[in-house]
Amino acid sequence: MATAMERLCGAALRRSSVLTDCRFSWHKNLSLRKTLVIWKQPPFRTFFTDRRKLHAALVVRTFRLRPFHFLVATGGGYAGYRQYEKYKEEQLEKLGIEIPIKLASEWEVSLYKSVPTRLLSRAWGRLNQVELPTWLRKPVYSLYIWTFGVNMKEAAVEDLHHYRNLSEFFRRKLKPQSRPVCCYHSVISPSDGKILNFGQVKNCEVEQVKGVTYSLESFLGPCTSTEDMQFSQTSSHNSFQNQLVTKEGNELYHCVIYLAPGDYHCFHSPTDWRVSHRRHFPGSLMSVNPGVARWIKELFCHNERVVLTGDWKHGFFSLTAVGATNVGSIRIYFDRDLRTNSPCYSKGSYNDFSFITNNNKEGIPMRKGEHLGEFNLGSTIVLIFEAPKDFNFHLKPGQKIRFGEALGSL
Repeated sequence: MATAMERLCGAALRRSSVLTDCRFSWHKNLSLRKTLVIWKQPPFRTFFTDRRKLHAALVVRTFRLRPFHFLVATGGGYAGYRQYEKYKEEQLEKLGIEIPIKLASEWEVSLYKSVPTRLLSRAWGRLNQVELPTWLRKPVYSLYIWTFGVNMKEAAVEDLHHYRNLSEFFRRKLKPQSRPVCCYHSVISPSDGKILNFGQVKNCEVEQVKGVTYSLESFLGPCTSTEDMQFSQTSSHNSFQNQLVTKEGNELYHCVIYLAPGDYHCFHSPTDWRVSHRRHFPGSLMSVNPGVARWIKELFCHNERVVLTGDWKHGFFSLTAVGATNVGSIRIYFDRDLRTNSPCYSKGSYNDFSFITNNNKEGIPMRKGEHLGEFNLGSTIVLIFEAPKDFNFHLKPGQKIRFGEALGSL
């Protein structure tokens, strides 16, 4: 019996030792795995090194974007500053206080010209031609009418759903009785707008606004006809201004009319005359509102423009349609070859076209008040013409004027 009991106890002891050895071996293997796992992980210092690298990468990316943010912030701040200056000028004008002239520096003009206004104007032109859904037309046009104070009671078609796109709305026709043409004065306003300046041309300089001028020759371009070249060679002491005057005792006069976005966008013939020549100047499309015209010297010489020249009963006569931002398209009804705001152009170049041919030696006759052309949005029209010394303007600087009203007469 004792021997059997000893055997049972010995077997139990051996089984216990085996289990203990197994547990020790399992714990030993687990601790070894933990050690291996810990050894495989990167050191603590390496982890912080990777964080520094990640932080450095973010700093580099931020630095790469910083110039864009800087330009946006600078441009936005500068635009806000200009709007504040414009607001102060408007308040001074209301009080009747003369505004001091602050002309833009060369770097400011260069910065303004760097803005892709031509591309933006072409995009705006394409957007204008997109047909709007019928349900969207009234809200869009109503917002525009409210913003710019458009008087739709003068439109030939008052129903806003009639205009398929913005371009048709801008070129809307007026009721005939809303713009009677004055028959008692020799020169009428070719369009609706605001009178920026008018008077005699002196020393070959024209005022775009009071106190800010531009060169007459830079604006109209040099004389290229054979007769003008011969005249300039025989009378080299005469200025470009004198070359335009064809009759003794006459003077050159000018008038600048600014068309706001809410104005009637078509322009008409200001008098009875004959158009003999067209000169197209590709150029920038900067804004031509009175604030910018007071700020940038020779603004009209920088911008794209179409110069129509000819003669009336008193001699030389010209009408120039000046382009502006979002006014990339200037249309002259009788000139089908004219293409404005083309993607590529040579700086300082111009294109000439003569309406005098073997079949048409008199050019294009225009009657006072006859449709002449149109803009896509507000812009500027400049009249430069020859007249006797007793010609008088019936205008005031800054006044609103409508197509058909009198500009001046003898």
